[in-house]
Amino acid sequence: MTLLRDEDLAAAFDHASRSYDTLVAANPGYHGQLRRSARRLGLPDGGAGLRVLDLGCGTGASTAALATVLPGAEITAVDASAGMLERAARKPWRNGVTFVQAPAERLAEAGVRGPFDAVFAAYLFRNVADPDAVLSAVRDALAPRGRLAVHEYTLSGHAAHRAVWTGVCRGLVLPVATLLGDGPLYRHLWRSVVEFDTADRFAERVRAAGLRDVRVLPLPGWQTGITHTFVARRPGTAAEGGR
Repeated sequence: MTLLRDEDLAAAFDHASRSYDTLVAANPGYHGQLRRSARRLGLPDGGAGLRVLDLGCGTGASTAALATVLPGAEITAVDASAGMLERAARKPWRNGVTFVQAPAERLAEAGVRGPFDAVFAAYLFRNVADPDAVLSAVRDALAPRGRLAVHEYTLSGHAAHRAVWTGVCRGLVLPVATLLGDGPLYRHLWRSVVEFDTADRFAERVRAAGLRDVRVLPLPGWQTGITHTFVARRPGTAAEGGR
C-alpha cells in the first residue's frame, strides 16, 4: 500500500470525518494526553494575550485541549480537510477560537500568518510529504523564543513497541475502520507510523530546522514508546545572542 498524501489524504479524512470522533473515543486517554502535551508548552498565565496556532486540528480534539489548558489564548486552528473542519466548527467554542482550511505547507496563502507565541501540532508530521519544509515554516511562523509542541506517533525503536502498535491496529482499529468504510485511511495510519521517524530521529529533525532546547517527553499508558511530545523553541533575537 502506498501512503496517502496531499489531496488523497485530505479526501480520506473528509470521508472519515463522520466517524472520527467515535474511533478516537475508543482510545484510552486520548484527550487527556493531548491536554498533557498542551501543558508541556509551558505558556504562562493561561495563555493570556498570546497567539497559538493549532496545526492539523482535525475535528478539534487538539483545539479543545488547547482551549482548556490556555483559556486566555487566541487560537487559530488549521486543517487541510474540509470535512474534519466542518465537524470541528459545529462544536461549541469560546471566543477567540477560529478555524481555517489550509494545508500545513500553504498557510500564508490562506491568510494564516505569524508571529505566533506557540505552535501545537498533533498527529501531523508523519502525514505531510515534506516534514522538514513544514518544520521550517513553523519556525518562521513563531515569534522569537516562541514555543513548539509536537504530539505524534513516533516509535521508540524497540521491537516491543512496534509490535504493540501493529497489534492494536490489526486487532482493533483496522477491523472497525473497515466496517465503517474507512479502511484505506486507517491502513495509512498504521503504515505511516511504522515508516516514520523514531522519536530520536524526529528530535534531530526538529533541531536541524533551527529550533532549540528540543526535548522528547514520553506519554503514559498503552502508548508509552509509541507516542511522544516534542517541545522546542525558536531562538531569540540577535540582541539575545540567538539563545
